[in-house]
Amino acid sequence: MKRLMFKLGILCMSMMFYVCQATSNLHPVILVPGNGGNQLEARLTRGYKPSSLFCHWYPILKQKGGWFRLWFDPGVLLAPFTQCFADRMMLFYDKDTDDYRNAPGIETRVLHFGSTQSLLYLDPSLKRATAYMAPLVESLEEIGYVSGETLFGAPYDFRYGLAAEGHPSKVGSKFLLDLKDLVEKASRNNGGKPVIIVSHSLGGLFVLQLLNKNPISWRKKHIKHFVALSTPWGGTVVQMVTFASGYTLGLPFVDPLLVREEQRTSESNSWLLPNAKVFGERKLVITPNATYSAHEITRFLDDIGFSRGVYPYTTRILPLMEQLIAPEVPITCVIGGDVRTPETLFYGENGFDEQPDVVYGDGDGTVNMASLLALEKLWAEEKNQPLKVIRIGGISHTSILQNDSALAEITGEIYSINSHVISSVL
Repeated sequence: MKRLMFKLGILCMSMMFYVCQATSNLHPVILVPGNGGNQLEARLTRGYKPSSLFCHWYPILKQKGGWFRLWFDPGVLLAPFTQCFADRMMLFYDKDTDDYRNAPGIETRVLHFGSTQSLLYLDPSLKRATAYMAPLVESLEEIGYVSGETLFGAPYDFRYGLAAEGHPSKVGSKFLLDLKDLVEKASRNNGGKPVIIVSHSLGGLFVLQLLNKNPISWRKKHIKHFVALSTPWGGTVVQMVTFASGYTLGLPFVDPLLVREEQRTSESNSWLLPNAKVFGERKLVITPNATYSAHEITRFLDDIGFSRGVYPYTTRILPLMEQLIAPEVPITCVIGGDVRTPETLFYGENGFDEQPDVVYGDGDGTVNMASLLALEKLWAEEKNQPLKVIRIGGISHTSILQNDSALAEITGEIYSINSHVISSVL
């Protein structure tokens, strides 16, 4: 009996050794968040002109150097501070430099690039209410990933986007360079193994641009797989509500008109407007006097009173939206579905200052199914592009990062991508 127990003990120790070997040989993973998916900090400089007395002193408590959390700040739920938040989040397009910049007197910074820390919770003091990628990180740790060794994060200033060729995009381009460096570092520090990039939502558009802006030799050397969660490849109808009437992301007590102007100025929001390649001629917005399809976004921007957004949209964003080029690296799209998603917006005689009546269709509650599945259609003839789609019914745009079934699908796919490493060790 003792001899049997001894042999079982040796067997267990051997299995633990092999499992440790396998997990230490995992392909490194880099997480790229979506719009609003990581913390941002700001500080006020002498050029700041508060729009009210509240904004002059809010927040009372600041960190060393005057820094404070800009996103996510629960103070946005209170009307006097909603305007302060909107003023500080706003971007300005400078036609002279052909680029976007912060509002005067506002400096911003992204925390903990390379780490998952600022992706876990949007406000660490409100973990239950603001958990973002924490459940996904925990799930990856359960299959052997270690933060800072094989698991990394790539937070960014999600208000900024990218621009078409020939147009500067200082902030967005700097993020792509930093992400490229992180990919190379993660690979180098893990024995040269290529990286698995896992993105959520808007992050997937940035990753696709990263891949296509680098030569195929770089992609084949450094990228093992791209796992895209809930990516709006062709934009969303929800974004037209955002521009027309303001969108509160489901936050209670927030007046959408107070945040509308700030949301209109976000460069990345323009990138998420419906793509005509995906939505075609279908009427997305209907008013008593006009209708708008994805082909008529410029007229839509004019008619909602945002004429100054037309030029940067047509010159910088629209050509970029057409660049859904197959990067010839393996891609898995994991998407939700069977959730009511705005498909057609009806505005009445009171115009765009009121929220529209909505006809719903299929999607993940935020992104329309046509957009989630756009790559299947657009790349149907791309013989050199491995593409897999995993669809999970009843899963929303954000619950894909929290629901146990969704997390099992995601980690299962990543485990499968690593399977040859684990099987070779075992």
